[in-house]
Amino acid sequence: MVIKEPDSVDVLSPEDPDALVHAEEELGESLWKVRLRLAWKAFKKNWALFMENKIGLLGLVIIVLFGLLALAYPVLRAVGPWQDDGIYDPVIGYDAPVQEFQIVATEAEVTDPTTQKDANTAQLWCFGAVPGDVCEIPLQPAPPSQGHILGTDPLGRDVATQLSFSTRSAFMLGLIAAVVTVGVATVVGSISAFYGGWVDNSLMRLADLVLLLPLIPILIVLSGLWAINLPLLGVLIGILSGFGGTAIVLKSQALSIKVKPFIDAARVSGGSNTHLILKHIIPNVLPLSFLFMMFTVTEAVSLEATLSFFGLLNVDMSWGIMLNTAQSQGYLRTGFEFWWLLIPAGLAVTLLAAGFFFVGRAMDEVINPRLRAR
Repeated sequence: MVIKEPDSVDVLSPEDPDALVHAEEELGESLWKVRLRLAWKAFKKNWALFMENKIGLLGLVIIVLFGLLALAYPVLRAVGPWQDDGIYDPVIGYDAPVQEFQIVATEAEVTDPTTQKDANTAQLWCFGAVPGDVCEIPLQPAPPSQGHILGTDPLGRDVATQLSFSTRSAFMLGLIAAVVTVGVATVVGSISAFYGGWVDNSLMRLADLVLLLPLIPILIVLSGLWAINLPLLGVLIGILSGFGGTAIVLKSQALSIKVKPFIDAARVSGGSNTHLILKHIIPNVLPLSFLFMMFTVTEAVSLEATLSFFGLLNVDMSWGIMLNTAQSQGYLRTGFEFWWLLIPAGLAVTLLAAGFFFVGRAMDEVINPRLRAR
């Protein structure tokens, strides 16, 4: 048997450091391409599963619509019809269309409330008016019109600009709360599962304690001690949620990863505990962490609306403040007569929270092997 040697063999000599560096760069680049290709393949597969879920698509459409509403505010304020700060500022704007009313002597003589006012009531706007006079009374809140597509609130401010301005705040709050929750819960769950022992007992007892404490009363107490703005509220929600049930669930996921053969292989090859946690445990826990991001946004939007409704947040305008303004002026129990004061803000809180919840449910079917479509 004759073995023919190749004519030339490329050998990297230790005396050729430039060639070694070049080879390492090529190897690193090829690994990067492989990882990117695998990640893209996994994304396409998961996206196909997500697209099959109608509830998830509905939630995604809702989130996109609210995203466009949030982006519309700076555009319309800069180059659109909302440029007038005196009218369309969501906090200090004022515009009350004037309507003429015929003054009659007593309330019993009022036959058409839209065109007539009794003399006593008219004194609030036209002091000294007598029966037979025509009084110009500002409509506030004003119903939807061409200049105010969602009308004005009891203080004469445009409801549409308030709704769009508050949407940006809701997205910012949800993003901060979701990122903090994922960061805290992933680290706590991974460390607890990896080390076990007293570390696990201490962190899990802390998680149990957070679960026992009611979230809204805690935030109410904290708002009495400090002036809480939206970024601080997002951090507080993220920390409390991250140390609660989310950390317990992610710890269970980390425990299932800890016993995998590749963890033992990495440990035998000399990987430190920090390396194992950062390079192997946490990356495999992150898909489940992203699922809980959606549910955290739902909780954050609802909590912000509740706290701002009670006047416990240091914010200029939000959906909760819009509802609080209607309630404080006595319009909360008027039914649908002044619907533009209640329905836009209330529906915005409900739909945005539902949108992220629907996306979370769809992601659960993609990530959870027991629910994944086969």
